[in-house]
Amino acid sequence: MKNMKTKLESLIDKDRLPNHIAIIMDGNGRWAEKKNVERIRGYEEGIKSARAVARACEELGVRNLTLYVFSVQNWKRPADEVRFLMEMLKQYLLNERDSLIKNDIRLNAIGRTHELPPDVHKALTDTIKETGHCQLMNLTLALSYGGREEIIDAAKQIATDDKINIEDIDQATFSRFLYAHDLPELDLLIRTSGEMRLSNFLLWQIAYAEIYVTRTLWPDFRKRHLVKAILNYQRRERRFGLIGEQARKVRIKF
Repeated sequence: MKNMKTKLESLIDKDRLPNHIAIIMDGNGRWAEKKNVERIRGYEEGIKSARAVARACEELGVRNLTLYVFSVQNWKRPADEVRFLMEMLKQYLLNERDSLIKNDIRLNAIGRTHELPPDVHKALTDTIKETGHCQLMNLTLALSYGGREEIIDAAKQIATDDKINIEDIDQATFSRFLYAHDLPELDLLIRTSGEMRLSNFLLWQIAYAEIYVTRTLWPDFRKRHLVKAILNYQRRERRFGLIGEQARKVRIKF
């Protein structure tokens, strides 16, 4: 199996890697149901997947990874489950901090992070601060995040900024007010568990992203699955609204 993985990875064109990959990590609950174990076991295994995928991106040379960890809508889940998820998030941040620094991975977060419990928020801000000097890779966690909420919050900020004239508002101006304003364009969105929807994730940023859906449940997702997604991405022709011949000329020029 190890040789098979190595052979598969060797097919990746390192000159055409997606610069920014985002993942909707779906299927934790269904994984637990299939295993006939408590739902929390699915989330615990999901943490292992997050760790493995971050390391895989680093090894492959992907510079930016964004993980959809907790949505605005997730606050409506049963209180016990939310408390468990928040505690698990805090422990992840505390336990992974040294590893992130050692591997030169900078942590970021997007979303209404002020809504997190105080102890979780502190663990998050401390980890972001302590990894701020890291440069090899950016790992962004979407926490208390919603794509529509991001756009609404950006619009509110613009509306109350008296330095901006309405005539001057364009895509670049609007992007500066998004949670993810300092992230590069999204190249590849991966969704696990086979669901065919965006679930209110990165609605602005996904405009020209390639979408890859796998039936693999998130707790089972590992490096080999990521490699398959990247290979699928590299077989596609990204045209950005142009015809194929135009897009190829643009790539050659730049």
